[in-house]
Amino acid sequence: MTRKLGIAVIGLGPAALPHSRSLIDLAGRVDVRYVASRSQERLDAYRAQFPFPGTTDIDAVLADEAVEAVIVLTPPASHRDVGTRCLAAGKHVLVEKPLELTVARGEELVAAARRAGKAFGVVLQHRFRPASLRLKAALDGGELGTVEAGLLQVPWWRPQSYYDEPGRGTMARDGGGVLLTQAIHSFDLFRSLVGVSKVVAAQVRTTSLHRMETEDYVGALLETGSGAPATLVTTTAAHPGHPERIEIIGSKGHAALVGGRLQLSFLDGRSEVVEAEGNTGSGANIMDFPHDAHRAVIADFLDAIEAGRDPVVTGEEALTSQRWIDAILAAGRG
Repeated sequence: MTRKLGIAVIGLGPAALPHSRSLIDLAGRVDVRYVASRSQERLDAYRAQFPFPGTTDIDAVLADEAVEAVIVLTPPASHRDVGTRCLAAGKHVLVEKPLELTVARGEELVAAARRAGKAFGVVLQHRFRPASLRLKAALDGGELGTVEAGLLQVPWWRPQSYYDEPGRGTMARDGGGVLLTQAIHSFDLFRSLVGVSKVVAAQVRTTSLHRMETEDYVGALLETGSGAPATLVTTTAAHPGHPERIEIIGSKGHAALVGGRLQLSFLDGRSEVVEAEGNTGSGANIMDFPHDAHRAVIADFLDAIEAGRDPVVTGEEALTSQRWIDAILAAGRG
């Protein structure tokens, strides 16, 4: 960009950490006009770490014409209302995952963005990891041949103390459990790589390791976009937590994406490795991962505003992943 874009952040929960580090890295492109929270205590704690101006007055943020875009990091139950207010005030919007509690609420937010004609993106940053981009290129370029089978595993861990925080693991605040809240990143990436066309069968459980309203285990048999079989297993009950895993069996080779590390093994004897940038937040420390992919999401959002195009992960893309998550959960609970 030839000038800095005026931007604000609304919501200062844990997700604010990688976003704030990213905004510092992107200081040449953005002017952070405000960070906003309803909680003065949370705002004070945040400003002890980061230099951005703070406020508890959301109306003032939205009334400021110098704010051209807003990153919405509030809990999922508020995304529709906060996002719609931002759009109505003429702001571009980047919202954290999941899009909303329900598909219906998400559809209202996406429709509001289309009516407003503003850039609207969703933070599903696993698509932006270098290994993910290389795997997509290998699939799109036919290097792996025909997709014959797929595997998605998210064997993460969250202690009970995580779910003891107010609203954690509830339908009213989060809209769902492991599949919508934690594994959505990996599921969205998997779907973007090979597609999903059918839920064959599913199991949904809350294990004895957690006291919570929503599920901490989901298993499913799926069909990819081409009709190939795929297996999904996601949980937050796998102590101490292990990197997520995507495997794709192709007619010309095999891909194993473990955390952020990709191993490509071709039938002609060639192999290739893309190393990971760091950990993935699979254990009790939920923020134990580098912010590189978040920075890439925000940079793409800025590029989209500048070019007048959609971000890579649009509201419609996020809705598609959430609809399939709903279908898996419905099959398991049915």
